[in-house]
Amino acid sequence: MTATQLDELQKSKMGIRPLTIEQYHRMAETGILQSGEPIELLNGVIVYKDRSAVGAPPMTVNPSHSFAIDQITELCQPLKRRGFRIRVQQPISLPPGSEPEPDVAIAHGKARDFAKRHPSPSEVPCVFEVADSSLPRDRTTKLEAYARSGIPTYVIVNLIDSVVEVYTNPIPDEGRFEELHTFARGSSLSLRISNRISLDLQVDEIIA
Repeated sequence: MTATQLDELQKSKMGIRPLTIEQYHRMAETGILQSGEPIELLNGVIVYKDRSAVGAPPMTVNPSHSFAIDQITELCQPLKRRGFRIRVQQPISLPPGSEPEPDVAIAHGKARDFAKRHPSPSEVPCVFEVADSSLPRDRTTKLEAYARSGIPTYVIVNLIDSVVEVYTNPIPDEGRFEELHTFARGSSLSLRISNRISLDLQVDEIIA
């Protein structure tokens, strides 16, 4: 499902009843959804994750996408000593109807904290999405889901334009972020993780 189709479906009056996170989990438990399927729940709709390059088959994975995730994960490792977990393509729960699987999410807590549940918005100061063909969805549907849940910082690694987009200051009632800063190749950026902790990155370290 494309970003446009998803947006049209969510805005339509077709009588479609959005799924809750609990219903989504139940579908997995009963086998309606198969384990390991590349899917996620966004605003009550189950969608396929897209990690392909523009124009490539949708179920393929762009090598530049994998490179960016590996680099972000490695650069985030120092945060583990400060009490954070680095979660790669693992769910975060955004009630009532979204359970996205960001390419990288920084969550505050120990591994044991998330043994029987996924991190909640209050535990996630920053999420990363690496975007190629998924860029329209990441800038709209996912952005709205993260903003409405109050995720403080949303980062899109935009492989199409070779820039990093940093969205901050969410406005939950409006489903948007107040600020956007774009960083091109050769730039450095500092992401606020907590009052005392920041993550410093170089764009050229992330984008192949």
